[in-house]
Amino acid sequence: MRWLAVFMLMLAAPSQASVLAAARTLPAGTIIAAADLRAVDSNRPGITDPSQAIGLQTRITIYEGRPIQSNLLQPPRLVQRNQIVRLTFARGALRIVTSARSLSDGASGEVIRVMNLDSRSSVDAVVQDDGSLLALN
Repeated sequence: MRWLAVFMLMLAAPSQASVLAAARTLPAGTIIAAADLRAVDSNRPGITDPSQAIGLQTRITIYEGRPIQSNLLQPPRLVQRNQIVRLTFARGALRIVTSARSLSDGASGEVIRVMNLDSRSSVDAVVQDDGSLLALN
């Protein structure tokens, strides 16, 4: 009978684990640095490894002390909607570089839609690490 009482106490007590929380209020779009994180004991789920958060961008505002969950983070956006970007079209030795307007936000490696400013036609393009775009069509 005694083991049953111990088992019931274990179920009733909330389990607390060390998770990462915001050390300050992080507005949406903030790139997380090590100084933005602190370990707290919480019964709410959250990220436990700093390498899973550092370098990522917040999707929404995360208030100070709130545990950081992976669904609140995204890869940093290199291209913003309506931004004028350099668009490169490359096929073999042919290489054409022009200006385009992005029609959505994009992180490195994502495919986004852009509008060529000269022809006004829309094409799909891959966001490069430097923020430029490489046309797919």
